[in-house]
Amino acid sequence: MNLKAYLRSHQKQIDRALDRYLPKATVKPATLHKAMRYSLFAGGKRLRPILCLAAAEACHGKIENALPLACALECIHTYSLVHDDLPSMDNDDFRRGRPTCHKVFGDGIAVLAGDSLLTIAFEIVSKAKPAPRYDISILLGEVAIAAGSQRLIAGQVADLEAEGRKVNRRQLRYIHENKTAAILTTSVRLGAMSANAEPKKLRAITNFGRGLGLAFQVIDDILDVTQTSEMLGKSAGKDIAAKKATYPAVIGLEKSRAEARRLTRQAHDALSAIRSDDAEPLHCLANYLLEREY
Repeated sequence: MNLKAYLRSHQKQIDRALDRYLPKATVKPATLHKAMRYSLFAGGKRLRPILCLAAAEACHGKIENALPLACALECIHTYSLVHDDLPSMDNDDFRRGRPTCHKVFGDGIAVLAGDSLLTIAFEIVSKAKPAPRYDISILLGEVAIAAGSQRLIAGQVADLEAEGRKVNRRQLRYIHENKTAAILTTSVRLGAMSANAEPKKLRAITNFGRGLGLAFQVIDDILDVTQTSEMLGKSAGKDIAAKKATYPAVIGLEKSRAEARRLTRQAHDALSAIRSDDAEPLHCLANYLLEREY
């Protein structure tokens, strides 16, 4: 398949839908809505929502049914970045190649913009078309758990508490499983649910997401120490400067690369329960994420 064309097409669909779901920049309070849009339309790759759509396609679902769920996940992801970049968290001045939200709008508005992006995600999910096996309460529960105190936020807390401390692989995996892999796993799960996936397929998609989510963060850790700020669109070397718990810091660079390959193979193997033609976009996305340079 032509992955570049696939990514472009889905990015455009997602951006159009996000534009519809978010209040216009002129709607009061205008400063808040400008800040939300500034962060959301800052040129992100839309990987999480694209994975959601690809999982729906793998289960013979319709894009339009998965699209609200995909957009909700992108709002949650962007909220987490806005808050991560704050001076009290990771204190970063650049994100996606331009000044971070708090550098443009101030800390207070950035906090509120992140809050609003998180909140609107649930509003968007409430507009999704439920599938026979998965009603709106199940979809909302998936999102709430993934973004909550035992998943995404748990990973953020563990990440902050690990700064400057020696951690082992088990502790590092806990951070990555929750801070990064939880939302990625939920992305593919929600796509499958929008397609009314049978339990066997949902398990396969879930296991794919877990392997892919961990591999994604391992690669992120590697890129932080091997790429430039210009290439990444954010400050390179921040993890080392902040004494973050990362795979290269814990097991070294080459072993980290081997771990990313192992986890990606694990993700590929998980899709054995799905016809290869149906799962081709997911396989291609997994390889793309392993080989990416930013």
